[in-house]
Amino acid sequence: MELKTQNKIPVDIGKKVLLEEKTAIENTYSALDENFNKAVYLILNTKGKVVVTGMGKSGLVGKKIAATLSSTGTPSFFLHPAEAIHGDLGVISKEDVILAISNSGETPELLAIIPTIKRWGNKVIAITNNINSTLSKESDIHLYLNIEKEACPLNLAPTSSSTATLALGDALAVALLEMRGFTAEDFARFHPGGSLGKKLMKVHEIMHTGDRLPVTKPDTELKETVLIMSEKGFGASLVIDTEGNLIGIITDGDLRRFIKKGGSIDRSYTKDAMTPKPKYVTKDILVIEALEIMERFNITVLPVVENEKPVGLIHLHDILKSGVI
Repeated sequence: MELKTQNKIPVDIGKKVLLEEKTAIENTYSALDENFNKAVYLILNTKGKVVVTGMGKSGLVGKKIAATLSSTGTPSFFLHPAEAIHGDLGVISKEDVILAISNSGETPELLAIIPTIKRWGNKVIAITNNINSTLSKESDIHLYLNIEKEACPLNLAPTSSSTATLALGDALAVALLEMRGFTAEDFARFHPGGSLGKKLMKVHEIMHTGDRLPVTKPDTELKETVLIMSEKGFGASLVIDTEGNLIGIITDGDLRRFIKKGGSIDRSYTKDAMTPKPKYVTKDILVIEALEIMERFNITVLPVVENEKPVGLIHLHDILKSGVI
């Protein structure tokens, strides 16, 4: 194919496309009305899932919308209308809401499944750019794109329409997110392997508990405490009183400083070398916050305390392995 580049600058073309797609989103913004409220409340009140469906580019955008809905607290999945015609309609339950996407509103594969879905009693939300289309008329709620033309100079390739549809899907997902009171912690639960999920990881998810905890008493002979520290492998031991309350911590660093001052491991007790009133955290704070405490006070071990009693222990190595940094 011969390139016709005379008097054409790529960056100018790119800026023109972005401006036209910006205009498209503004048009969709101006068309947003009470139907959007109805769509949000319909989804909020359903006991089922949101089934997103669409062909071609609308289908690709629909897959992203379904993924965004699911990750922000609205269970959703994508159903290909052509597959639905040949048996996959069976995945739809009676409580599901259908989100059907078609720029023209006349996509044959979509129109073929709508009568069956309506007969089952499922509600249909349609996103189209044609108020008078068959799909818009057959739907229970219609969300109008209001796009004048595509950014494609031929006005053929889905550009402005797909961008506006994607933005409208985001608006729907975020409105549902806010109406549900969805939090960052909720988001992390749906993204345990993602970087955000890791940053929102809490101390109780990585702390050592139970028999893994190195624990000693202040009047325990120091040499015995050293054995406990070596056995547990944290380079530290928590020091508790007779009621089990945390009163101190002893670390490898404490031992080195104690010996440097002339102390004897064989003739001393834990209380002689420990650090009283140590820094500690609670189990429900973020791991990243525990790391900040470690960095601020130049320590590598933190007790986890509840009601003055140690319930866990985290080491800097645990944080590094968790992937929060």
